[in-house]
Amino acid sequence: MDMHFRPEDLAFRAEVRQFIQANLPGDLADKVRRGLHLDKEDFVFWQKKLNGQGWFAPHWPVELGGVDWTPTQHYMFQNEQVEGYCPPVIPFGVRMVAPVIFTYGSDEQKQRFLPDILDSTAWWCQGYSEPGAGSDLASLQTKAVRNGDHYIVNGAKTWTTLAQYADWIFCLVRTTNEGKPQEGISFLLIDMKSPGIEVTPIITIDGSHEVNSVFFTDVRVPVENLIGQENLGWTYAKFLLLFERSNSLSGGLKQQLRRLRGIAEQELTGGEPLCADPAFAAQLAGYEVQLRTYEFLELRTLGNSRPGAEASYLKIIGTDLQQMASELTLQAVAYYGNPYIRDALVHGYNEASVGPDYAAPAAPQYFNYRKTAIYAGSNEIQRNILSKAVLGM
Repeated sequence: MDMHFRPEDLAFRAEVRQFIQANLPGDLADKVRRGLHLDKEDFVFWQKKLNGQGWFAPHWPVELGGVDWTPTQHYMFQNEQVEGYCPPVIPFGVRMVAPVIFTYGSDEQKQRFLPDILDSTAWWCQGYSEPGAGSDLASLQTKAVRNGDHYIVNGAKTWTTLAQYADWIFCLVRTTNEGKPQEGISFLLIDMKSPGIEVTPIITIDGSHEVNSVFFTDVRVPVENLIGQENLGWTYAKFLLLFERSNSLSGGLKQQLRRLRGIAEQELTGGEPLCADPAFAAQLAGYEVQLRTYEFLELRTLGNSRPGAEASYLKIIGTDLQQMASELTLQAVAYYGNPYIRDALVHGYNEASVGPDYAAPAAPQYFNYRKTAIYAGSNEIQRNILSKAVLGM
């Protein structure tokens, strides 16, 4: 299937490409292309470049710093960033908490928090999951007790991505145990420099420090940092998750496909390129067919400013495809995927590599992508949402 775009859309795509070529340093693009570790400075550098162009928060209202793009232009912009090997935009501030703030927050909260998100001065993390509350998020136990003009917060959050860098955390807390579990949750914005907050690293199976545990001991949070009304946090949390689950993945998936094809053309089996092997070629073709279907569904969803149940479907299919691509890549590099040399994934490593350089990130990415079917609500939970919202079950 081919997509035909209007001349003005093609002109927009050319503008985005030109901007990337003029502003993205070659060494940073190379880090992204090779799957090397990116530092906070890498992300912030590119986010500031985008903001200088007015493109960092395109989905925000225009009066707050967004742009009046069509769904097609949003799609093109996201895809061109992937095509150009740009660092991904960290979503916790600009894509996740910001829509909650400008939809449900007070004018004072908008003025206080949105400018720092827009210029990447403040780095945010997400305080949803707990040791005993993951997909069953309504069972969370972190408590916030009102004490005058402050809440006193005690509890723990876990799997908190990039909390080691964060200035702020948006947090779901329990403010009452009365009624249904969902009815006693509130949405707080908490300064990570507050006394009583401890961040401890969790080293994941791929050897990286991406996630953390965050502990709260008698942390004082001003009442003015409450979003909306007390005990309505579940409403705001669901609103946020729609944006998280509908995040565009097609550009990254197409990039994985191109990379996988390149590997399959270089790796040999029985003296012939792997891409000529009928069994592997069939798996590759099956992946591409599913990717094309996903891409068209994603395009349809981009036209909806507030995605509904389709966000759950996109999350299921997109994460399944991420895992499939990582599995096929590991299969393609075969035994070269066995060695794990963490320093080989750091820019500037100059030791002799074990096998081709494209093999180094294959196993770490495979292991890391096991999480994709779990975060933002497990795929099993997404199927329950679809069965209720679409099938009425």
